[in-house]
Amino acid sequence: MSSSSHEIKTRCPYCGKEFDTTIYTSVDPETDPDLRDRCISGDIFRQLCPHCHTEYMTQYPLIYKNIPDKFIIWLSASPMNGSTAESRDLAKKGYTLRRCAKLEEFAEKIRIFEDHMNDIAVELAKYDSFIEFLDNRSGNPEDVTSIEYQKVDNDVIKINIRMEDRGMSFLIPVSMLEEEIRAEADLYHVNNEEFPLVNSDWIISLFMKPAGQA
Repeated sequence: MSSSSHEIKTRCPYCGKEFDTTIYTSVDPETDPDLRDRCISGDIFRQLCPHCHTEYMTQYPLIYKNIPDKFIIWLSASPMNGSTAESRDLAKKGYTLRRCAKLEEFAEKIRIFEDHMNDIAVELAKYDSFIEFLDNRSGNPEDVTSIEYQKVDNDVIKINIRMEDRGMSFLIPVSMLEEEIRAEADLYHVNNEEFPLVNSDWIISLFMKPAGQA
């Protein structure tokens, strides 16, 4: 597989004028490592209007296929309607298939899989870190601006919770997370063939009570 792109006409959301730009529909980081870096930084989605010279981000569907590490990430705001023959074949070959609905999820998911981490374990670590943050009265839910996967080191996941004026780090053993996932296999199960969305909204939905309270 090689990366693919094409020219489109787009309209600047600031001045309203049209211009031609290049967008990528697929990225192969093995053959185009520079595009991998642009996906992580977000620069691949950055546009510069030639008329008003305003820089802005734009999201569009993109397939990121890492063949050596056997994962495929599909950036799309819309879900897949069931599995396809191609997705079933990829799943049988051992590929991890995921959909990301937002740009910030997309870059983080690449780093998670490059670290050979289970993204379900990472989302559980982020959720547990948030609950610990609240239990320790370290701040209010509305104070949190982001909860981010930082890295894994010596089988310990580091999660950062960021606020406007400060941040906090939480360390969670991978073995503890994996044990919980094994014990509640049905709860954490996702259909890999359908490019499932595994993110903060997904993990929160698992712990919602019938009354709608977390």
